[in-house]
Amino acid sequence: MTLASAHRQAALLLLADGRFPAGGYAHSGGLEPTVHAGRVSNAKELERFLVGRAETAGLVAAVFAAAACSLASKEDFSALAELEPELEARIPSAELRSVSRMLGRQLLRAMSAIHPHPHFPTLGLTIGSAPHQPVVMGVAAAAFGLDAQDAAL
Repeated sequence: MTLASAHRQAALLLLADGRFPAGGYAHSGGLEPTVHAGRVSNAKELERFLVGRAETAGLVAAVFAAAACSLASKEDFSALAELEPELEARIPSAELRSVSRMLGRQLLRAMSAIHPHPHFPTLGLTIGSAPHQPVVMGVAAAAFGLDAQDAAL
């Protein structure tokens, strides 16, 4: 393994780590209300819920993170700003849209502190202080020198 690929792997692990200050642990993606409503009460139902989230919201997030990474790598911030309303339209729940923006704001703040890069202030100026989390994830991946496939992963 080369040093560059080791750095790429470390960056991916950092971005995916639930202990990271803006990690995905901050929201369950609707699991708690689903359990409370009685639709998930055992391991098999939990598996179906998680597979469903991965195949729907997870796939949408991966596509937008990859697109954001590609655009940020080209420094095309005007096109990057166009991703926001497109992603907004694909998150059906107002609560989940709010959570996506909260997680995006947290990730932007954390990345600006731990890995300062010109992309982060530009993103804030172009989109505002609360961009969607997948968009920030893609920009963070680009700041680490990762590619669109890495961002999607």
